[in-house]
Amino acid sequence: MTMRTPPAVLDAMHSAFLARAIYLLVDLGVPDRLGGGPRSAADLAAELRVRPVPLHQVLRAVATTGLLRTEADQRFALTDTGRALQRGHPSGTREMVLTMQGELFWNALEVLPQRIADERTGPEIAYGRPFFALMAQRPRDAARFNRMMIATHGDEPAAVAEAYDFARVERLVDVGGGIGTVLLEVLARHPHLRGALLDLPEVTGHARRHLADAGFADRCEVIAGDFFESVPTGADAYLLSRVLHDWDDDTCVRILRTCARAMTARSRLLVVEKVLPAGDEPHLGKRLDLIMLALTRGRERTAAEYEDLLSRAGLRVVRCIGTRSASSVVEAVLDGSG
Repeated sequence: MTMRTPPAVLDAMHSAFLARAIYLLVDLGVPDRLGGGPRSAADLAAELRVRPVPLHQVLRAVATTGLLRTEADQRFALTDTGRALQRGHPSGTREMVLTMQGELFWNALEVLPQRIADERTGPEIAYGRPFFALMAQRPRDAARFNRMMIATHGDEPAAVAEAYDFARVERLVDVGGGIGTVLLEVLARHPHLRGALLDLPEVTGHARRHLADAGFADRCEVIAGDFFESVPTGADAYLLSRVLHDWDDDTCVRILRTCARAMTARSRLLVVEKVLPAGDEPHLGKRLDLIMLALTRGRERTAAEYEDLLSRAGLRVVRCIGTRSASSVVEAVLDGSG
């Protein structure tokens, strides 16, 4: 029996400190201050009104990640990768760091022992409110979160638009589509297709602007509504992209039944989620599942679990289509239809 701590455990524990160090630098604005070239810890510390030696320790640790580079004269420079941490970078990495290491996420993770012991979510335990209700009260956090969500879609919208054959789809309804990130990509690649986006009234204004800015206002109707109540009827296809993972099983079935009521025998339902592989195979969705556990009543699911949810709603899985992103497209039809 070895007396050594397994390296995988050490790496996991150390990564928590490293993530906090990256957050500290981003919160202080260090990546932006390094935009003009290398600077010493002492120079940065004087400007930031912090102590130079501790700041040097943080910079030195973060340099091991490849985000910073230590020059021969002990000044620190941003690498090309590190520029993603700067304000305004299109990747949204700065917003991701500030959100995932920020107060709300941090406190939700801190109460994880309580979370798995009762039915309340992390935000309900820490703040007395569900996550999305809390976001509605915190516009600055909500703006960061939304920016992060848009940016961290990454290649997923394009990957979905490429992987699924929309040639026979003339009308696509994006249910709970947010500002239309995925729908926009589908419209861009399929000029014959017309879209409709349904989301809550507080979201649809942003969606209209986003679609108009992209030049698709004339091809996409934006509808304020509630997917627990109703969705537009008779479309060729319905899209649920990163919606179901926010909810518990029974609530998912409610959403799916709403969609099923609107569908015809020729309609297709397209569920876009990070479908978890069986066994211990590494997958991004298995890590994101911990975030879902901490913040919501939702979770990431396996193909079999999605098949069960869809079956409970009167739908049948036709196939599960992999994409070049971490997400898959689960295609379903009304049970009993072709």
